Amino acid sequence: MSRCRQNFHEASEAALNNQINMEFGAMYAYTAMAAHFDRDDVALSNVASFFRKNAEEERDHAQKLIAYQTMRGGRVVLQAIAVPEQTQFASVLEAFEAALALERRVNESLLKLHGVASEHNDAQMTDFLEGNFLNEQVDAIKQLADQVTNLQRVGTGLGEWHFNQSL
Repeated sequence: MSRCRQNFHEASEAALNNQINMEFGAMYAYTAMAAHFDRDDVALSNVASFFRKNAEEERDHAQKLIAYQTMRGGRVVLQAIAVPEQTQFASVLEAFEAALALERRVNESLLKLHGVASEHNDAQMTDFLEGNFLNEQVDAIKQLADQVTNLQRVGTGLGEWHFNQSL
């Protein structure tokens, strides 16, 4: 057992490992989105860059959770990362709707993780999640929701090209 482990329940450790996997899965999904929009027959480079940035952010989240897990005396158990549910998109709107749904799932998972920590009176972990993840998730969901609304307004074709230019 780790010498630094204190008030860190096994259920919290397992839930953190699941969240690490969720963050890496989100990274895969955003990477697939970026690759789609970077194709020569799609050629929306700013949309691709937006999704590439999101992929990097999700990877950074996973790394931050890994560092936290080890800091608390937990053991990181990496799991298989699922192939993204969708890798091709009929429109930019479809991709942004998928991204919004993904961020909502990640947020729900973080809220469950927060609940596990609360259930085991782990104030340090709840503070870590609140300070590093929860507000950021709300901001990301709002940003994506706004972008979905704007994409609905502009439509496909030239509207998507203009949206790409504005990113």
